[in-house]
Amino acid sequence: VSTSPKHVVFKKFSRDKSVGVYMARRDFVDHCDFVDPVDGVVVIDHEQIKGKRVHIMLSCSFRYGRADLDLVGMPADSYRRDLFLCTRQVYPPLQDRERSVHTKMQEKLLNKLGNDAYPFFFEFPDNLPCSVDLKPGPKDVTNHCAVEFEVKAFCSEGQDEKALKGSSVRLAIRKIQYAPEKKGPPPCGETTCEFAMSDKPLQVKVTLDKETYYHSEPINISVDITNSTNKDVNEISVAVEQITNVVLYSNDKYMKPVASEEAGDNVPAGTSFKKVYTLLPLLSNNREKRGIALDGKLKHEDTNLASTTMYVINTDFLLPEVAVEVPFRLMHPKPDPGKLRNSESPHVNLFSINSTSLCRYSRVFRPSQPRERWVESFHVTQWHLTA
Repeated sequence: VSTSPKHVVFKKFSRDKSVGVYMARRDFVDHCDFVDPVDGVVVIDHEQIKGKRVHIMLSCSFRYGRADLDLVGMPADSYRRDLFLCTRQVYPPLQDRERSVHTKMQEKLLNKLGNDAYPFFFEFPDNLPCSVDLKPGPKDVTNHCAVEFEVKAFCSEGQDEKALKGSSVRLAIRKIQYAPEKKGPPPCGETTCEFAMSDKPLQVKVTLDKETYYHSEPINISVDITNSTNKDVNEISVAVEQITNVVLYSNDKYMKPVASEEAGDNVPAGTSFKKVYTLLPLLSNNREKRGIALDGKLKHEDTNLASTTMYVINTDFLLPEVAVEVPFRLMHPKPDPGKLRNSESPHVNLFSINSTSLCRYSRVFRPSQPRERWVESFHVTQWHLTA
């Protein structure tokens, strides 16, 4: 197989080497109106699978608990629940090989791997999530809440779709989403409060300079206060908060500040105040916090705060009646289309994956809501973000 740094093909084989999976990518983009299909090639050893069938499966599963329980033979039903399964037979083939090829990369892999290779192709249903992980505490190794995406190839006896021991291979994938190209108006929140013994109100307006911020990008928060009351406004604080509702195994609501500033600014009675605060929400500053939602990651990679989770700017004061929340998006920018076109390169660089378990996590769009509203819901964990 010829190699080139322009593109990498991932491969992984079962323990007995009877079946292997080749995929040109492991990240699949949700474009809102469609999702990149999952495609690849299964390679089989005909000598080992005589009289057997080979299947390929795409799954999305919820996991709560330790991710390695499946690997040590412990019952996994209480820790893992399948949300979506689609299984197809690749050998013996059910249709002509040429009719099973859907992409140019499949065609190139088949030409290089020969008659032992068989293509597969899946399309995501509309209501599946993007990859996400609810972070446990730094010393908590049991209460892990996540959703996994994976492709699994396996051998079975006859028409039985139960995988034979040692003749199956799993490859984790991710479903991701990038910031929309269409930009909306800058979000704004305001409130007017009246107090007893004061004839005039307190007016607070909080404005962001744009609707969508990229990870590692500072957020500028403009706070405009007109204090016409006879009370002083003390101890202004601003924070970026991430909100998560866990509704499957509990009914908890996590509201975690991921960046904050207690400026201590005061606004005396009868005066006005205007200031721009700057906050930078980063995972590196929140690694010790439990319950933070993160983007799913491939093994040995770092990650970041979850994209399309609910984020709000919370501007608070010592006055309990006064607080202003402004929602916004925190996402990755869409990559350069030129980099994406590299997947059509005629050169293939094979990258072998030797790990025994690779997991992926995600969340679900609520089907009854327009996807452009970025309102997300899931049986396990529920995140909301209104544009």
